[in-house]
Amino acid sequence: MIVLLGRSGHLEEAAKVFDEMPERDLVSWSALVSCYEQNERYDEALRKFKEMVVDGVLVDEVVLITVLSACTHLVVAMTGQLIHALAIKAGIELYINLQNALIHMYSICGELVAAEKLFSSGCTLDLISWNSMISGYLRCGEVEKARSLFDSMPQRDTVSWSVLISGYAQRDRFADALALFQDMQLEGIQPDETVLVSVISACTHLSALDQGAWIHAYIRKKQMKVNVILGTTLIDMYMKFGSVPNAMEVFRAMEEKGVSTWNALILGLAMNGFVKESLATFSEMKECNIVPNEITFLAVLGACRHMGLVEEGRRHFDAMSRKHGIEPTIKHYGCMVDLLGRAGKLTEAEELIANMPVPPDVSTWGALLGACKKHGDNVMGERVGRKLVDLQPEHDGFHVLLSNIYASKGSWDNVHEIRGMMRQHGVIKTPGCSMIEVKGTIHEFLAGDKTHPQSEDIEKMLDDMAKKLKMEGYAPDTREVLLDIDEEDKETTLFRHSEKIAIAFGLLTIDAPTPIRIMKNLRICNDCHMAAKLISRAYDREIVVRDRHRFHHFKQGSCSCLDYW
Repeated sequence: MIVLLGRSGHLEEAAKVFDEMPERDLVSWSALVSCYEQNERYDEALRKFKEMVVDGVLVDEVVLITVLSACTHLVVAMTGQLIHALAIKAGIELYINLQNALIHMYSICGELVAAEKLFSSGCTLDLISWNSMISGYLRCGEVEKARSLFDSMPQRDTVSWSVLISGYAQRDRFADALALFQDMQLEGIQPDETVLVSVISACTHLSALDQGAWIHAYIRKKQMKVNVILGTTLIDMYMKFGSVPNAMEVFRAMEEKGVSTWNALILGLAMNGFVKESLATFSEMKECNIVPNEITFLAVLGACRHMGLVEEGRRHFDAMSRKHGIEPTIKHYGCMVDLLGRAGKLTEAEELIANMPVPPDVSTWGALLGACKKHGDNVMGERVGRKLVDLQPEHDGFHVLLSNIYASKGSWDNVHEIRGMMRQHGVIKTPGCSMIEVKGTIHEFLAGDKTHPQSEDIEKMLDDMAKKLKMEGYAPDTREVLLDIDEEDKETTLFRHSEKIAIAFGLLTIDAPTPIRIMKNLRICNDCHMAAKLISRAYDREIVVRDRHRFHHFKQGSCSCLDYW
């Protein structure tokens, strides 16, 4: 009865049955402790276990594994050590399941020395022992030790591969995660959902669309069930590559959708310039009785921000707390500041910052600074920029924006002052970098890059692009080159921006009608934006550029952002 009530979540009734028992033995106590542990009431599980020990009831392997699980979830190593001592006293510490529970507990609690000692002294280690130890190393950041142990395993199961691949992905070692996944395929081990989620995330971070699409095809070929987490990860990947139709296909095919799935779709559509569709999806989500959360409203406000829908943004911002009981966080206020700033309402944006119920962070001030640069308000821009440089002297972006504001009005003394401050603080400007995937290989280009093996061909294509752009009426926007140099040098500098080099390489290596997809680590400049529009028309090619903030789908001389970004 205690077990049955516990499994159905009726803990109070289970405790009442236990209290009414005329006699209690080890099984009775174990059943009650297990009830609390299985229902995630770990403190109460430990308290009942303590009462059991005080009552003089002898412990066994089953109840100790249960309370060790509670210790692991609560990350209480000291209590775990006491339970370890009880196991030694009872003479059962060498039982393999108990040893595995102890190794897992010590690993999760960061007590690697104790876990290693148990693992090294184990006479009857099994796969769970090895996997627990690898997981412990990864949790504590000992990635190389985890790999070494993995390589020395006498045999491996799916969990072994999953633990290490997930560990690589969580530690931002995405190339290693993909390489290990390929090894897993060569050994004929079928991945589970956990592995696939980690590998798809790695593909997203590495801008490896071809590999990500191959994994999706593998899922379909094996007829694997796409659960909420796996489906959401696929949607996120496709959206971050600008492959909106593929993302929509995954969404429609999912039998079960969680709030995270809807969030990924709303955010992805907005990021790709499909703002109307994004907001319509939000309405559909509510019609399906899916309760929106904080992330949903970040996505919705982001959609409004991408198209300057100030009044709609205000309406959704007000509805957060009024209709849905969600108090706006600093990120929601930051979205509103950015929305107002992009729309040119700089004074209102600054007033919102001043009246926020939470202290503004540097990102919020940064949004206002970017808006000042966009709309040419040098007075407010200088004031906000100075504040940001003082708040975060190591941030390269704020120094650069302030320097650009001074450069735009020809205040070269102030420009030199800011650059001197950057040198003084050891701040290095992040160089513009564009990535493009061709036949499964990622190619990276920096501004003015001539190191690529095909640099001669790229230079010829850049010359061809320059000729066709002139025929299209292109005039370089030299205002983007904020250097004290002559106009001819400015034009040369502009035409060697990393995204133009990547586009040239894409025209050389990617056949039509396949889109040329480029990932840029910084915001695309006005000149490159104009050039990409004209190149898409001159060469009749679709060009997709994902910059720091959003996607730009260039086609037949226009962009999905409608020149609002």
